[in-house]
Amino acid sequence: MAKATIINGSPTPGSRLTAVISLAEELLIKEGFEVQHVNVGELPPGDLIHTKFESEAIVKANALVAGADAVIVASPVYKASYTGVLKTFLDLVPEKGLAGKVILPLFIGGSLAHLLAIDYSLKPVLSVLGARHILGGVYTVDSQVVRTEEGGFEITEELVGRIKENVKELAEETKIRIHYASLSE
Repeated sequence: MAKATIINGSPTPGSRLTAVISLAEELLIKEGFEVQHVNVGELPPGDLIHTKFESEAIVKANALVAGADAVIVASPVYKASYTGVLKTFLDLVPEKGLAGKVILPLFIGGSLAHLLAIDYSLKPVLSVLGARHILGGVYTVDSQVVRTEEGGFEITEELVGRIKENVKELAEETKIRIHYASLSE
């Protein structure tokens, strides 16, 4: 079974990004993936800030990334980039920790003004970590994920379609890589 790890770069539990991540997870499970999560906002702040590579929580989080065939990197956009807490975690991922994995960025921001944040702020860092197969990603505007009176979220049909399309591409590319890797064994 293919494995995916979703790295949630939001420091805020229950944010709109949660709805986007939940949809992506649901779609991955339908594609036959085992899905695990790294919620960087829940990692010990001292371990992140002081780059404690040997921290039990960091070792466990890195093991989830290492064991994945595919990785979704999700973050809200703050000040034209992904969150600082996500950056502190990425600083703790081993140098080639994303090598051989298919990566799908999922970002959410207040306006289209930060549409290129995936390309200009995230992709260079992912490349340094060994990622060579980074999909285009999905940039979402806050207004596409509306909080309901019941406390849930409603995602626009257009956004659901884009997420479905991108998760399908992630699943297909990952399965192809797994297949070819099995042939060389």
